[in-house]
Amino acid sequence: MDLYSFAPIAAVLDAAHSVITALIGLLDPVAGGLAAALAVVLVTVVVRLALLPASIATVRGEIERRRLAPRLAALRKRYSSNPELLQRKTMELYSSERVSPFAGCVPALIQAPILSVLYALFAVTVIGGHPNALLEQQFLGLPLGTSFLHAIGAGSPPLELLVFVVLLSGIGLVAWFSRRVTQRYTQSSADEVPAAVRSMAGILSWMPFLTIVFAALVPLAATLYLAVSTTWTLVERQVLRRVLDPGPGAAPVAQPS
Repeated sequence: MDLYSFAPIAAVLDAAHSVITALIGLLDPVAGGLAAALAVVLVTVVVRLALLPASIATVRGEIERRRLAPRLAALRKRYSSNPELLQRKTMELYSSERVSPFAGCVPALIQAPILSVLYALFAVTVIGGHPNALLEQQFLGLPLGTSFLHAIGAGSPPLELLVFVVLLSGIGLVAWFSRRVTQRYTQSSADEVPAAVRSMAGILSWMPFLTIVFAALVPLAATLYLAVSTTWTLVERQVLRRVLDPGPGAAPVAQPS
């Protein structure tokens, strides 16, 4: 079953399609051939701004887990031989600090389906039983419904392929910065994290680079969306971490009893 043909999702997609089509019409007198691409950027930014409260909650949860990491490590060291007592002491710590073990996870889960629908708007060829008119628009000579892989196979001119190269290179650069800043941010608590978790985190830190491969396979509209969205996420996380995280010296960390 096609998920995007499910009635509620299809209705949301159809409404979003109508909005972006109208937006392209409004931008066309001013932006001309760039109207469709500009509409993709604007819709992406508006949705990300609307999801800002969820992003704040996600970063707050990340900060809380980072703050408690040394105390959780001390508990693991002290009660490693008694798993039941370790679990009880761990939950007591979360309770006393009024922090949920899943802090920030729920807001992240809320964002996922919304951003998935937004991505579908830029990638699905048929919406509400009719062709996705957005994918018929062009950006710098390339149809927004054309993928990088298809453009290569069709023998598109080098200048047109350069559009994809620039976008994919930008996504790759953002992925590299994202990995670097995340590693730097979590470095201070790395020693308190179990080795298995550190190993898994190291593997997952490379996941953003898969976006480059994905972006090369989807329509240009979706590639443009991914470029904007990944850049937005990088900048947003950095700003929120600086604003919301007082830093390790802001308050002393008491040792667990």
